[in-house]
Amino acid sequence: MKIYLDSAQTGSWKLPAGCPSVQGVTTNPSLVHQAGLPVNLPTYLDLLQAAADHGFSELMLQLPSSDLALAAAWLDALRALSQRLSIQLTVKLPCAPEWATCIQWVKKQGQPILLTGLSNPVQLLWAREMEADYVAPYVGRLVNDGRNVWALMQACVAQQNAGPQLLAASIKSPDVLAQLMGLGAAAVTLPPASLVAWSSDALTQAAIQQFDRDIQASLRGV
Repeated sequence: MKIYLDSAQTGSWKLPAGCPSVQGVTTNPSLVHQAGLPVNLPTYLDLLQAAADHGFSELMLQLPSSDLALAAAWLDALRALSQRLSIQLTVKLPCAPEWATCIQWVKKQGQPILLTGLSNPVQLLWAREMEADYVAPYVGRLVNDGRNVWALMQACVAQQNAGPQLLAASIKSPDVLAQLMGLGAAAVTLPPASLVAWSSDALTQAAIQQFDRDIQASLRGV
């Protein structure tokens, strides 16, 4: 399973020991805004450079508008820089019919695409017809809405052999991450803080402390 950091805060991209290797970074306009950055082309170009500086091989960026003229201008600049930096660029677009023309145009440019916000199986079938490379359902939001999230995750995994790869987002607990790993999800995206928090565990630390106590007791002949 590939892991992507879900953050536009480049200062959080450096992870401590104990965290698994990450493939790259994925972000969206909301995360860019939350990082205190303007959602504009210079910001996106800076994020590409930061990804290269951190040694990441991939960056997933969401276009802010379905306007084809704007998409063309942004994509030209982003592709040129990503090629110079040897960064695999994936373009994120909302999984919504009003974006269909833009999705088809980006795909015709030979650009990998991720359809984000997928929430039901009809959208999954549509994403496959649109030849999406990835689909990104927001798992936590689906759970909060009372959806049968695991039926949808199973459907996404079943499509992976001949359709889009599942990149699960909005993962709120290590138990959900474990379920996605067990299902065979191709990728997940996690906030850096979650990776850091889950890289250690109170049960593991309790076992280590017990080992230490028992070692000392054995040396005292207790």
